[in-house]
Amino acid sequence: MKENIQTTRFENGLTILTDKMPDVRSVTLGFFYRKGARHEPVELSGISHFIEHAVFKGTEKRSALEIAIETDRLGGNLDAFTMHEETGFAIKVVDNQLEKAFDLLADLLANPRFDEKELKREQKVIIEEIKMTDDSPEDFLGELFNEKLFPNHPLGLSIAGTPKSVKTFNREITRKFHEEVFAPENLIIAAAGNLEHKQIVELAEKFFGAKTENQTPKTDDRKPEIAAPIIIKRNKNLEQAHLIIAAPFVAATDERRYAADILTNIIGGGTSSRLWQKVREEKGLAYSVGASAAMYQDCGVFQIYAGTSPKQTEEVLDIALDEMRWIVRNGISREELALMKAQSVASLLLSLEDSASRAATLARLEMVHGRQIPLEETLEKIEAVSAEEVQAIAKEFFQTEKIAFGALGNLNGLKIKRERLEI
Repeated sequence: MKENIQTTRFENGLTILTDKMPDVRSVTLGFFYRKGARHEPVELSGISHFIEHAVFKGTEKRSALEIAIETDRLGGNLDAFTMHEETGFAIKVVDNQLEKAFDLLADLLANPRFDEKELKREQKVIIEEIKMTDDSPEDFLGELFNEKLFPNHPLGLSIAGTPKSVKTFNREITRKFHEEVFAPENLIIAAAGNLEHKQIVELAEKFFGAKTENQTPKTDDRKPEIAAPIIIKRNKNLEQAHLIIAAPFVAATDERRYAADILTNIIGGGTSSRLWQKVREEKGLAYSVGASAAMYQDCGVFQIYAGTSPKQTEEVLDIALDEMRWIVRNGISREELALMKAQSVASLLLSLEDSASRAATLARLEMVHGRQIPLEETLEKIEAVSAEEVQAIAKEFFQTEKIAFGALGNLNGLKIKRERLEI
């Protein structure tokens, strides 16, 4: 499917990106901010996520109920999210509803009321959300693990913040942070579907075209030092043991990211991956097992996760380490490489059929690379990945002293020392 990408940049820093898909009747409209949880001062941990919630509680011309009704009338496909490096709001509508959808989202983000009573109520909602994470063993271990993996850095903190920090977000604090960070200079409006670029630009000019003062909020942009903790948290009330193995990895801006993705997928990215086949299919040790890579703008983390019976924890750990060790020492097969390249290409091409995926990709490429990477270039980079390049990445990052391990469950007696994590 052909890409029809156009870009407009406003003097105030706002960027407009569109990708016209004339053969569909949908449009996905997204407002993506270049700031997320990692850019927050420690004392305001969770405030981006709080604002993501709070903008839905009323604007100068819409009540919270009116916002909910209008969202449902437009189709109900409105998604808002906060991540470590971005905060986003996206809605998918029928093409003839684009102007109404733009008016709704722009009003939410440009004119939130931040009523004190509503903020107090939303504090309670978010604290309940935090409790949900604490009650989910996989999520709880992930939060605990990240805190030790990124010591004294916002990447190690919960995106939702803490009950203590959330309770401080009154109207004054919330409005000030919103004005400084949720400003046009940090905003990318990305849209894909049956649309005209000119219409998006005109709508953006109406709501966000005014010149703004150069805002310099106090945000934390330090590059993190990635640690290698060994954490064993005992909880006798859990039926399963949850475990994580992690290592530093390439950043999102690294040209080796294509090879890094292939390495991740070979180890645990799908049903044909080494971990899925050995842990689940051959030995039946886990229902949930896999590998993933989190790539930030200045660093990355490779991670293996599995849930298994407590008595099988060490066996699953050994299998995972064996696979990492094997690739470091022996590399990957040509057959594995060809399979993962085919999987990557198919996934990429299929995503082009979805306006939501295309809008998100527009914003992501702008944030990370400052340009749109043509499809042909991406396909060429995937095809150019060699087995030697994949092994070189494994050798660089899968080193004994860099391996981190975390486990949660009924693990009485489990002790893991550094030499056990030898690669």
